[in-house]
Order: sequence, then structure tokens, then C-alpha cells
Amino acid sequence: MRDFSGDHRWLSLNTATVRKQGDLADIIDACARHGIRAIDPWRDQVAAIGLDRAVWVLRDAGLELSGYCRGGMFTSDIARRQEARDDNRRAVDEAKALGAPCILLVVGGLPQYSRPGSAASKNIAQARTQVEDAIAEMMGYAKQANMPLAIEPLHPAYAADRACVNTTKQALDICDRLDPKRTGALGVALDVYHIWWDPELLPQIARAGKDRLLAFHVCDWLVPTTDILNDRGMMGDGVIDIRSVRGAVEAQGFAGYSEIEIFSNGWWEKPMDEVLRTCIERHRSVV
Repeated sequence: MRDFSGDHRWLSLNTATVRKQGDLADIIDACARHGIRAIDPWRDQVAAIGLDRAVWVLRDAGLELSGYCRGGMFTSDIARRQEARDDNRRAVDEAKALGAPCILLVVGGLPQYSRPGSAASKNIAQARTQVEDAIAEMMGYAKQANMPLAIEPLHPAYAADRACVNTTKQALDICDRLDPKRTGALGVALDVYHIWWDPELLPQIARAGKDRLLAFHVCDWLVPTTDILNDRGMMGDGVIDIRSVRGAVEAQGFAGYSEIEIFSNGWWEKPMDEVLRTCIERHRSVV
């Protein structure tokens, strides 16, 4: 396993971690000041400053991307299928322009939550079928752009409103059905916040292998957690054995960035430089 204790060259910042402290240009500037080499920006943050400016600011700062957040939210009623399709094609185009290595897919839950205005449904099995069909369709467009898609399984607490793919096994089953030859077009993004609890995690990481492991995200699970969405912990403040999960991922040959993604009302209240300094320290001592 790589030794992170001496530097933070393999730290990437998911820009949601400091989304309340500044716009994307501010975040890029702060990362450059702190010697953070890579980010994973969110589409709304790119849109807020404009895609062309985002491309220019990234290049001027010399930053790389570890991914692009996010595509997905595939589930909808029939009236909004074209909306979902067009939105995900735009995500591919944006990711290509920014030089992202992959697009993170948060696949969507029940239609009324994934695409507001859709007719209500309680059929999660149908939602999962729709997700797989939509990923298969998106792959055709993404392959033309040479843009890999990374399915991110989310904690089961998000099954209704954000992602009906909730385990690494479910995500890999989709990969195996849609990309059985392991072409690199489809893989997984593993976030310890969502998967740490899974008793099948380690064998599923081994099953994924290097070619399916497209992204690795870190934060921590606090006890108690006061908000399932916006109370993630800084690494080392919670109960996740982050280093063992990283060890399992790297044992398969993963050698990319460990991306810090923290949705936290508490950390959003702190100055950006303080958050980044803490991220760097914890990346060295905990991740």
C-alpha cells in the first residue's frame, strides 16, 4: 500500500467539500495554494462559472481531475425519459471538455425523487431495471467520447431518493452484464461512506479488479450521525477503517487519487483554508 504520510500528492478534493465557501474558481485557486493536484468538480459548480471558464481556470492552475460529478438520475416516468437522456449526454460533453477520467453515476431512486414531476412509484425493482437500461444507452454515447462511466453504489438509506444501486455487488453485476469483456467503458466508484458496512465488501473489491476500480472516495461515518446526507465526518473522526479499505483497493492495482468528499454542515461553516489544511493532515495520518 502506498505511503501517504510524507506528502499529499495523491489527494484529490471533491469540490462539494467546500461548496459553501466559494465558487469553483475560488476552490481551484485554494487547491493550487495548498499544493492539491486534483479535484472532482460538480456540474452545478461548473455551470455557475461557465464551462469555458472552468476549463481555462483548471488549465491555468495545472490541476487534474479525478472524476466528474455527476451523471445519472436515470429513473423517471415516460414523459421525462428524454430529459434524463439529454442531461446525461451533456454530462459526457462537459466531462470531455474538462479532461475528466470518468463520470460518476448516481443512478437515481424512485422516479418522483430522481426526476421531480415524474409520476410516483414504489416499484424499486422497476427502477433498477430502468437504471440498467439507461446506463446501457448512455454507454453508447460515452464510448464515442472515450469517457468511462463509474457507477457509485450509495448506502441503502438513499435507495428511494438518490440511488437504488446500494452495494458494490449490485454495481458490479451491472458492469458484468453491460461490459462483460471489461473494455474499460464501465466500472465503479467506491466511497467508503456508502460501502464500509457491507460484509461482502472485500471479496467484491477483489472481484472488481483493477480495470473496474475507477474512483475511490474517503470521508468518515460519525456516531451519531445527525443528518444522513450532510453530516459526513472528516477522516479519523468516525468509525470507518479507511486504511483497510484503501489497502484492499490498492491490492487490486488501483493507483489513483484518494478523493476527499465530505458533505457536512459543520465543515461548510469553517474557512476554506482551514478545511483544506485539515484534509491534508488527515490524508497523511488517517487515509
